[in-house]
Amino acid sequence: FFFLMIRRPPRSTQSRSSAASDVYKRQSQPQQEILPEPYNIQLNNFQKLLIIRCIRPDKVVPAVLDYVKDDLGPEFIDPPPFDLEEIYNDSSAVTPLIFVLSPGSDPFISLNQFAKKKGKTPLLSISLGQGQGKIAEKMISDGVENGKWVVLQNCHLAVTWMPTLEKICEQISPDPKQTHPEFRLWLTSYPSPDFPVAILQNGIKMTNEPPRGLKANLLGSYLTDPISDMSFFNGSTKPNEFKKLLFGLCFFHGVIQERRKFGPLGWNIPYEFTDSDLRISAKQLKKFLDDYPEDIPYDALRYLTAECNYGGRVTDDKDRRLIKTLLNDYYCPEIFKADYKFAPDDVYRAPLPKDHQSYLDYIKKMPMTTSPQVFGLHTNADITKDINAVSYTHLTLPTIYSVQISVVAVSLKKK
Repeated sequence: FFFLMIRRPPRSTQSRSSAASDVYKRQSQPQQEILPEPYNIQLNNFQKLLIIRCIRPDKVVPAVLDYVKDDLGPEFIDPPPFDLEEIYNDSSAVTPLIFVLSPGSDPFISLNQFAKKKGKTPLLSISLGQGQGKIAEKMISDGVENGKWVVLQNCHLAVTWMPTLEKICEQISPDPKQTHPEFRLWLTSYPSPDFPVAILQNGIKMTNEPPRGLKANLLGSYLTDPISDMSFFNGSTKPNEFKKLLFGLCFFHGVIQERRKFGPLGWNIPYEFTDSDLRISAKQLKKFLDDYPEDIPYDALRYLTAECNYGGRVTDDKDRRLIKTLLNDYYCPEIFKADYKFAPDDVYRAPLPKDHQSYLDYIKKMPMTTSPQVFGLHTNADITKDINAVSYTHLTLPTIYSVQISVVAVSLKKK
């Protein structure tokens, strides 16, 4: 006890430490708070991040985002748009292009639009499975000879045919006399241990995961077809009404996807809403506005969007009632009022109808982190979401630490 009394730090130091701890414990966004002196001056950004890791592990993810943004730049936390043009320019006739699928992603529609742009439609496409191997071989042979694009979907379902596909890819010659330079082989597959390693090593791998965060979700919606098509975006007979309601639809699409982060508070069952739901809803919105020039048929739009397009995936009766209630906030006459907001924060409102780029600029100004009130939830709903973030952090940080140990060990050996 006497030894402990000697080593005990001064009371002033204890009080400062307690104050620093209180700053992080009591605040909803501790990563944005200023530490009491002298810690705010003595500690660098990384050391402050370590304190958050010890006191508030539930806020490590947003704190890391802020740290990367401040030290490296915002471009390192904003996901780049999915650009098939850039990927195609890096490929060749002997280089397979591999889509690594994730839940909620469907690259075929984007690929089909890109093929139309390049004049490569119709695509030679097939979904692999039992008995489809011979058909796929004929398609590849036709593509190699005539310079067509071949799309083999769901390769993970054709496990027994994968060795044959590996041999076919190895036999494709780089000689333009044998292989047409315009030939491309596109593959889609979920992660599978049976997928040929040689194809992975020699191919170009890409993935288009659903964006995380409302801001990224909105940005992704405006950069995907058909909203990114200027003839569609500017082609309505009611341009102002269409652009306002279209922004509301994209906001609704982002909200219902982001509610999954809150567990049972968001949805009783976590549904996988996709871009296909948004795509058909946007096309229906344009068609209804063009076909009904006098009045906007809100009831029909709400029914098709909430009951049919998105609601077709919803099986729980309470979730079905919820999705209809949420859509009422975006498909409504009030959205055309200048003071109408989707949430208490002024930034979440439908901007004035302008060109496509102005919408992208408006979305990019939105904050990275979003309050639960934007999703129609109480602020305490963040607790559930943060608990899920803690489990993610506990899985991620040990992996990073193990890699760092290997890097240090290698550097020491070189010395």
